[in-house]
Amino acid sequence: MRKLVFILMFCSVAGFAQQDAQFTQYMYNTININPAYAGSRGVMSVFGLYRTQWVGLDGAPETSSFSVNTPVGNNVGLGVSLVNDKIGPTNENNLSADFSYSIPTSATAKLSFGIKGSANIFKLDPTKLRPENQGDPQFQDFENKFTPNVGAGVYWHTDKAYVGLSVPNFIQTNRYDDNDIAIYKDRINYYFIAGYVFDLDRYETIKFKPALLTKMVEGSPLQVDASANFMFNDKFVIGVAYRWSASVSALAGFQITDSLYIGYAYDRETTKLVNYNSGSHEIFLRFEFLNKYGRITSPRFF
Repeated sequence: MRKLVFILMFCSVAGFAQQDAQFTQYMYNTININPAYAGSRGVMSVFGLYRTQWVGLDGAPETSSFSVNTPVGNNVGLGVSLVNDKIGPTNENNLSADFSYSIPTSATAKLSFGIKGSANIFKLDPTKLRPENQGDPQFQDFENKFTPNVGAGVYWHTDKAYVGLSVPNFIQTNRYDDNDIAIYKDRINYYFIAGYVFDLDRYETIKFKPALLTKMVEGSPLQVDASANFMFNDKFVIGVAYRWSASVSALAGFQITDSLYIGYAYDRETTKLVNYNSGSHEIFLRFEFLNKYGRITSPRFF
């Protein structure tokens, strides 16, 4: 009976959980979902993000992300990233290494191919599920479960536009199974991203960038994120975003120096969850090492 109760409780946790960590400002954090992005900005980029989701709801997701990526020569990009994702009684750490190779498709465009190797460490704290017997051996085999994975992606970009398609993890893994029945399975996530930067005035002091992310997971509804951002004088960014049937967001960012950029996003649910939380907050910092010409070669929008 205790085992049955545990399975039912864990199923509810798995149903509540997200498959991959979710970010509103994905356009600045592309390396996590597409390895072909590595090195595409032309300089070494260091990125750190913290997200707290559904504030006020017990066991809500809390995510931290850190990454470094850099070009190596004219065609190769390398990157490493670490994502920590906490949801209810679960704690996941995902360490990834990325490799990309780019080929020019025109004088201003490149097509990059990337591969990702990752190591996931999954931990479940059964005491947070309040089992009747804390020493029950049924609950003792979830400590630091290790699973490797591999992913790939393609990324085409110019100074104004980008399109990408990726699968960060090709291998489906079972976090917990009861004999032959998978209770919590990490499924394959498919990502498509696109964006374009428009100059709204002749002096290029006002820029507008619509962007799109679609995410498909077997057995789940298609997730669509659409955003619209304005940049003023290459310094200040403000915008809005909408996650289909999930939330609306306000975004803002500021280029503190030529190397340092800070961004913030606030999400408000459009589902019944709005009655149980006060929204989601996301903040990030990006530091980039200037190239030998003392500037960054790619637009700061992506």
